[in-house]
Amino acid sequence: MKIDGTHYRSIWREADGTVRIIDQRWLPHELRIVPLNSREDFATAIRDMWVRGAPLIGATAAYGVAVQMARDPSDASLSETWEVLHATRPTAINLRWALDEMTRVLKPLSPADRAEAAFARAAEICDEDVEINRRIGVNGLEIIRDIAKKKGGGRVNVLTHCNAGWLATVDWGTATSPVYHAVEDGIDIHVFVDETRPRNQGAQLTAWEMNHHGVSHDLIVDNAGGHLMQHGEIDLCIVGTDRTTAQGDVCNKIGTYLKALAAHDNGVPFYVALPSPTIDWTVKDGVREIPIEERSQAEVTHVQGRMNSGLVGMVQISPDGTPARNPAFDVTPARLVTGLITERGVAEASATGLAALFPEFAKAAG
Repeated sequence: MKIDGTHYRSIWREADGTVRIIDQRWLPHELRIVPLNSREDFATAIRDMWVRGAPLIGATAAYGVAVQMARDPSDASLSETWEVLHATRPTAINLRWALDEMTRVLKPLSPADRAEAAFARAAEICDEDVEINRRIGVNGLEIIRDIAKKKGGGRVNVLTHCNAGWLATVDWGTATSPVYHAVEDGIDIHVFVDETRPRNQGAQLTAWEMNHHGVSHDLIVDNAGGHLMQHGEIDLCIVGTDRTTAQGDVCNKIGTYLKALAAHDNGVPFYVALPSPTIDWTVKDGVREIPIEERSQAEVTHVQGRMNSGLVGMVQISPDGTPARNPAFDVTPARLVTGLITERGVAEASATGLAALFPEFAKAAG
């Protein structure tokens, strides 16, 4: 996607072999591009959310393996790298998928051949992610077109939660891909962007994306979504996912479940943009089986922003000594999901719906 007319991906490899990322901790106030030079750099970038979003986490892990293979391509190094990177974020299934895929490709090779093969497969994973998300956009565009037609060409209002934009993937985004395709299609579309406490990915990332790509949008507080739905100001919700079960339960940023409840109560379609690597075919019950990452209390008790001085810093918003809970994700049951927008089409949020689009994976999972 574009930043003021210039195309970027969220992660890429330079001609000299250096892997670079957009360090998202400083957005929206500063655009910082940094190199990742070691396995430890990649682990830190994933754990401390220099990169975030399930697809991008997976792509970053793949390049992390490649960089380590260039340093030490031994079996022990490959195994240790899997463990080090897997420990960084427990919820997003793409991380494990990417690490397993890199191991599958590299394990049969001699150590001397591993580095080149690792960089090649990491690049392929990135390109595959871009194409998956492009196709999600094409399939989601049909939903937006239908709504626009029913409204006689009037404005289509979309509510998002968290950032499932191109910054959360390699390019296009998941939940935002249908929006970007709608803009290219000439549809009058407007996005209501949840701020998404406590990390404020909506306010800091989605709004930044919309602004720099020229998409009409408003930033709203998380609790405003239900009110807007009650008053007919939301035509549909589209969110992303960090892990989806074989039954269609969706794990996404904390607060997604509440949006789905509000949408259900008000008859607003609630769609999830779902890249197939995000499906965990081994999990049936999302509420009970998906591990929910509990992050630092400081993300709740403090807020990052730009001061009056112009410097970016942290501000404490709670009393000294007040403890905080910070579950990073929640699970939306399949019964609240209108449909799953995948690269192969729009599926019903159910075991039958997913199996119809991905029979090979459903069969392998038993």
